[in-house]
Amino acid sequence: MTTPLGPTRILIADDQEDVRSGFRLILGSQPDMTVVGEAADGLTAVHLARTLSPDLILADIRMPVLNGLELTRRLAGPDVPNPMRVLVVTTFDHDDYVRTALHDGACGFLLKRSGPGLLIEGVRAAMAGDVLISPQITVRLLQTLVPAPAPAAPTALSPLTAREQEIARLVAEGLTNAEIGEKLFISAGTAKSHIANVQAKLKARNRVGIAAWAWESGLAGPAPREQGACPRRSGRSAGEMGA
Repeated sequence: MTTPLGPTRILIADDQEDVRSGFRLILGSQPDMTVVGEAADGLTAVHLARTLSPDLILADIRMPVLNGLELTRRLAGPDVPNPMRVLVVTTFDHDDYVRTALHDGACGFLLKRSGPGLLIEGVRAAMAGDVLISPQITVRLLQTLVPAPAPAAPTALSPLTAREQEIARLVAEGLTNAEIGEKLFISAGTAKSHIANVQAKLKARNRVGIAAWAWESGLAGPAPREQGACPRRSGRSAGEMGA
């Protein structure tokens, strides 16, 4: 996969027309992005991907004919000779969906309720070779991928300032940029800048890496595990992507 010289060419795959329209408006407002195609089912999306050769495919999970997980496997899976970038953007945050999508090559897993800003950030992260996961999923994902460490005092040799350590702890708790800003009485943009500094200092690839460091250093502990989690369609809010 190579980085395009011009705007990132994006294919949107979602069975809801209003969601596709919302994504098109959000992404089309960015000077470095352009939507080159849309599909209402997974099989059509696979055909369009192979015809249009977009730089990135945004894929919902629950689609007719072919679901987004199978689409991801066919276009980005480990056995694909020339894998494409697939960014899963869905309402459903079931753990099995996250693990399957990432195992089969997805370059990110975002929830529609995360908002337009994270969608744009997810596209840019994918094009940079990074993997972005919605903050709401970060803690729960770590519970299955990272062994919970024994509580320990933060090391005196921490590369982070006191404020940055606080930022890392809040990231480990799964807070979004806006929630971190509200908690620390700073803007979401300032919170984002702090997170970027933390990521650079820790040489972490993404928020999951920051959260793992916070856990391992004793800054944060595992959140209580959700019991009986199951797929669910969350209600829409004014800030939900595609609303």
